[in-house]
Amino acid sequence: MKKRIFIIADHGLSLVYFLQSDLVPTLLNGGVEIILLTDDGACAAIEKRFAQPGITFEGLRLDQCAKYYETIAPRRQLWLYVLRWVGGSNRVNVKAMDGNYRLITTGISGRTRLMIPLIDSLVWLMRRSRLVRKLVVDYQDHFNPRIYTDLFEKYNPDLVLASSPGWRFDRYLLREAAARGVPTATAVVGWDNPSSYRLNGAHVDRITCWSEIQKEELVLGADWKPEQVSIGGIPSYDGYFLRSWLIPRDEYFRMHGLDPQRKLLSYACSFETFAPNFPNIAAIAELVSQNSLSEPCQLLIRLHPNHFRPNSRFEDEANRVRKYIQGMPHVHLVEPATLGGGMGHYSGEDIGEKSSMMAYSDVFLTVYSTMVVETAIHDRPIVSVCIDIPGGWNMPQFYSLPLAEIGEWPTHLRFRQSGAGRVAVNQQEVLQHVNFYLKDPAADRDNRSRFIRDECTFTDGTAGRCTAQNVLSWLQG
Repeated sequence: MKKRIFIIADHGLSLVYFLQSDLVPTLLNGGVEIILLTDDGACAAIEKRFAQPGITFEGLRLDQCAKYYETIAPRRQLWLYVLRWVGGSNRVNVKAMDGNYRLITTGISGRTRLMIPLIDSLVWLMRRSRLVRKLVVDYQDHFNPRIYTDLFEKYNPDLVLASSPGWRFDRYLLREAAARGVPTATAVVGWDNPSSYRLNGAHVDRITCWSEIQKEELVLGADWKPEQVSIGGIPSYDGYFLRSWLIPRDEYFRMHGLDPQRKLLSYACSFETFAPNFPNIAAIAELVSQNSLSEPCQLLIRLHPNHFRPNSRFEDEANRVRKYIQGMPHVHLVEPATLGGGMGHYSGEDIGEKSSMMAYSDVFLTVYSTMVVETAIHDRPIVSVCIDIPGGWNMPQFYSLPLAEIGEWPTHLRFRQSGAGRVAVNQQEVLQHVNFYLKDPAADRDNRSRFIRDECTFTDGTAGRCTAQNVLSWLQG
């Protein structure tokens, strides 16, 4: 009899991970039947695009998950969310968790804030006690709404595979699976996930990650047993390594009205929740528009998915950028695509756009985003730009963290220590580093190569197949 797997793809990055790599085809060729559960609002569009024999598409019922979270002991569920996010062991670098904790607690208002001193104490204990961490993870089992009973009875899965260990609403499906005795597994989809999020939102049996670095973060920081952790690389990047997503250069330049005679600088917005990106954008755009660089350049700005949240400070910043670059003929915008529904602009619909932007950039700039890894794969020079303005967002209801202070976060620190790129904290340093790379684009090439080997493990486009083989081995026990 065929084995049957539930795959939870509730996020655009997970769609690329599972459906735009060799992972799902390898599972199907291995005789596995897949029920892919995804965002309800985008489910029809996803099915239309990715339908093939052996895959059934179902909605994740995220509206029911949200209703349960908001109505059943909402304060307890909120604090469990906080504790599992920032309460990991201090045997590993906790700088990202510290920043996330301040971000979360700044946004809490009303009587709920009275709990913060107690939560502070619990976080302190959790970072030092495996037992306390276990008690918190175990206690989460009290919140199991059993939303998916009919799907379990209809399909009787042999494994539930998620794109996080219960950090999102996938926790409810994972908890229901564990309560039924169905084996569970998860994949690390994001580069910074093991260092930015810590404890599981459900009991999960297996996990596959990118590298030995992430395995250490999972074992030491989140109490995974070494034998539970497999290293499968990052399937989402196979298309980068194989150059299979590239749009021809001439076509790509025509798409954006770019001048083939000018050097291309690209800037990808990042770290929006902690600090505005406008100072970075303005500094680079000014250098380009005033021809201050050593060669004539043009700038392509990729907005962040957060920029499309209606009535938010992020949307205001996007509008400010659009207004600022009016009249700058050599400055252009890219807006990430969307499949709609709850996927937002993380759908992976424009993976060819992303790949081509990086591949054709003479210098790529961002704020330590995951795209420093993706750009290193394309072997292009990288500058992390961290220009601050006093007060950050200057909104007391939102926490702001100066970009100059984030260099010690785990992934940011690894990028700096690798020498795969340069860091600029003011416009003069941007000028210096961009000119350096325009003169010598091969500089730091060996460092970039070593960086992606350390972070991605498989650099030959085989991560999807390797990860699928891990999953098949779990099905075989």
